[in-house]
Amino acid sequence: MSLRIGFDLDGVFADMEAELLRQAVAVFGEPMKRRLEERASPDSAPVEADSGETALDSASTPQAVAEASADNVPPLMKTTMSSRQQRRLWRHVESIEAGVIERLARLVHERRWEIIFLTKRPESAGATAQLQSQRWLESKGFPLPSVFVVQGSRGRIAAALGLDIVVDDRPENCLDVIVDSKARAILVWREDERQLPAAARRMGIGVVKSVGECLDIISEIDAAGRDDPGVMARVMRLLGLKEPANA
Repeated sequence: MSLRIGFDLDGVFADMEAELLRQAVAVFGEPMKRRLEERASPDSAPVEADSGETALDSASTPQAVAEASADNVPPLMKTTMSSRQQRRLWRHVESIEAGVIERLARLVHERRWEIIFLTKRPESAGATAQLQSQRWLESKGFPLPSVFVVQGSRGRIAAALGLDIVVDDRPENCLDVIVDSKARAILVWREDERQLPAAARRMGIGVVKSVGECLDIISEIDAAGRDDPGVMARVMRLLGLKEPANA
């Protein structure tokens, strides 16, 4: 039977607020962080481009991709950054785990997985959060993505959708999955492991450092489940996953 997998979109693939803020500081320095914090008003004028910036060549930034990326920039970024800065920031963010969405699309095609992307992004001006997310995923190489804009317990959502695995970047969401469903939870934890909540592994939540590592493990789980249940048990032990208490 094909695996049914739910991927959190906002933090696993595209943390629209926190990650963009961190990367804005990496690209433009602390002054940009102060501007972002000071200019939260919708009436604020965009920050002028730094004198040292180089305009992006239109050939290296296709119009369709540029529009899709711009749709995903949070409102605060749009009110405090020039369009040139937004594009430069997005190009930097795109370099992180480059190609992982395209790789996921290939795995879905090869292994016949059923993928649902989950997001709780608030509505903003322009297209709906669902449509913005679908456009962004398609621009990264995932055709016809299924995106659900959701609220509430991820565990109840996993149970309602009959998911086998849920991948998220928030420990509390993974805990919901373990408690409220029969799905297994995988936490993408990019922070220092010493800051990982102690209950995560104790509750049977698998922990990985990147989406790429997550896909490696899910591929092994899928292959082991098809060919050798004993191998699957070994993979689960390596990941630190346990059978949910309600399985």
